[in-house]
Amino acid sequence: MIRVAIVIGSTRPGRNGEAVGHWIHNLAAKRLDAEFELVDLKDYDLPLLDEPMPAALGQYSRPHTRAWASTIAAFDAYVFVTPEYNHSIPGALKNAIDFLYAEWNNKAAGFVSYGSNGGSRAVEQLRLVMGELQVADVRAQVSLSLFTDFENFSALTPAPEQEGAAIAMLDQVVAWGRALRPLRA
Repeated sequence: MIRVAIVIGSTRPGRNGEAVGHWIHNLAAKRLDAEFELVDLKDYDLPLLDEPMPAALGQYSRPHTRAWASTIAAFDAYVFVTPEYNHSIPGALKNAIDFLYAEWNNKAAGFVSYGSNGGSRAVEQLRLVMGELQVADVRAQVSLSLFTDFENFSALTPAPEQEGAAIAMLDQVVAWGRALRPLRA
């Protein structure tokens, strides 16, 4: 059975990402075809990239990097939960991704985004980054609008069709995560 991390990509106080991450995790937990685990960036307290060697070399010298690498390496696929900040992803998420390289390779990724435009521009940025890391990103995604899927811009109340979008994305992430397994062997 493959393992999928649901990565909460915002560390901002008062963030909506925690509720979104739990919503996706609750939907995913009903499935029997994969194991799903929440991975919250705020639990790792990664400083601004402080490794002296490029991540592609895999020569991690800092304990926080080794802990982060161990966590990410344990999964076959990822669902990134991200807000859109200024047409892109949060700095904390980009920083966390950039700490590592090989741990991401030959795995699958799906996206759940939120923002005034559903966070779609953040996902566009993430797709570019995932390509460089040899991560196969799936087509289906969840885009939550702060205007229609949140009450008062803070309480998650997803429209009914969002569950269908989430299930389609999870189906693809699990299928691709499983399909890429021979490349990771």
